Amino acid sequence: MPAKSIMIQGTASDVGKSMICTALCRIFSDDGFKVVPFKSQNMALNSFVTKDGGEIGRAQGVQAEAARVVATTDMNPILLKPKQDMMSEVIVHGKHFLNMDAKTYRNNFVQEAMPIVEKSVRTLQNTYDVIVLEGAGSPAEINLKDRDIANMRMAHLADAAVVLVADIDRGGVFASIVGTLALLDEAERARVKGLIINKFRGMRELLDDGLAWVEQETGIPVLGVVPYLEVNIEAEDSLALSSLRFKKPKPGEFAVDVAMIRLPRISNFTDVDPFFDEPEVGVRLIGKVHELGTPDLLILPGTKSTMDDLAWLKANGFDQAIARLREHGTKIIGICGGFQMLGETLLDPDAVEGNGESAYGLGLLPMETIFVGNKKTVQMTGTRGQDLLTGYEIHLGRTKILRDEVTPFLQLENGREDGAISQDEQVIGTYFHGLFHNRTYTRQLINDIRVKKGLPALPREVKSDAERREDAYNMLASHVRANLDMKKIYELLSIEVSV
Repeated sequence: MPAKSIMIQGTASDVGKSMICTALCRIFSDDGFKVVPFKSQNMALNSFVTKDGGEIGRAQGVQAEAARVVATTDMNPILLKPKQDMMSEVIVHGKHFLNMDAKTYRNNFVQEAMPIVEKSVRTLQNTYDVIVLEGAGSPAEINLKDRDIANMRMAHLADAAVVLVADIDRGGVFASIVGTLALLDEAERARVKGLIINKFRGMRELLDDGLAWVEQETGIPVLGVVPYLEVNIEAEDSLALSSLRFKKPKPGEFAVDVAMIRLPRISNFTDVDPFFDEPEVGVRLIGKVHELGTPDLLILPGTKSTMDDLAWLKANGFDQAIARLREHGTKIIGICGGFQMLGETLLDPDAVEGNGESAYGLGLLPMETIFVGNKKTVQMTGTRGQDLLTGYEIHLGRTKILRDEVTPFLQLENGREDGAISQDEQVIGTYFHGLFHNRTYTRQLINDIRVKKGLPALPREVKSDAERREDAYNMLASHVRANLDMKKIYELLSIEVSV
């Protein structure tokens, strides 16, 4: 029997679709079902690398973990990663397909994608009990609906009951629900079987009249009102940057000041998430050079276009400011594209990154990077001293150390070496995404800074990242279960359970 399907769509982007899907994946798994997440087409800056080296949206990787299943590219067969204005990298079943502008993608590729997407759906239907589909943006974008393969077309394909999620925190929740439904055609509206009001703050009873009105107006039941919850689960796109716990601390407010530069084409910014959990650590997101100050630790994150973001750094004076921080004693860590920028020379002979020009880097590490068309996506394990570290690589460049002024940062399990670290250990570059999610390494990094500042070290025994993620999934699932009518949701799936 093919899997039962439920689809979470939203009245807009960032209303909480991914979080609701993650919660449902854990709830269905807890209830004994073999459940799998699915999103046909995802546009995301943060991606996830599967065990076989495929690249999918980070949300589907997270949801797979919440569902207690191994992530595969069938869960997100098409991934779009923005590179430049109106240009994205198109990834099909985890591998680079080509770079394409929005018009060409919409006019030429979308119809070609449907057989790919349908095959993935059928594979999942034949393997699992329940599929939790996630929509993208809104299903009511009238200028895009005829080529939208992420919303109602997927609901029809998977024969899914659709639940529409609206964000009350941003205001206009009832207008967004009614307006969305008004812009759907009759067959699409018939798919919508329930409503969820998400991110609620305040007194629940003050909402009752509105709930009764929207149910009467639409004929669709409200399945739950989910109170706002801050839970440490990784985000997938830049909209989430504004809601992360970045701070503009007062002088001396935090013992350790961590700053990350907000590159225009930033990607995999969830690398810094673990610092939010470190005691007495403030994390700042820096978009202008005058905001930089003198942090204890500066992070140069990943980017979808190293050459363009390097040019932006220089045009805005960050190159000189970073050089001054080096002299001041700030620890500087570059990850992936940020690592490439720390070198001396970046070469693009095949125009992989742009027009084929070369560029001078920040010159803090004696390295040369050559961009090649073969994208490297792989899960990694390596060692730094006594620490065993796990992470992943996603990059196009190949980097080599030019002189022995530095040493490799990591010894990898396959005999390779990764990255570079200066002799004074003040400048580090690595392709190792997820480095800071190795919590004992991160605690030691913070302790080194604390000791340097004359502060006592914190205990090195910390809860692992895997344990923290499990706690977060369980907390989210418990919160959502308590505020949704799960009996009704199971009825929508035609599944008989006692809840």
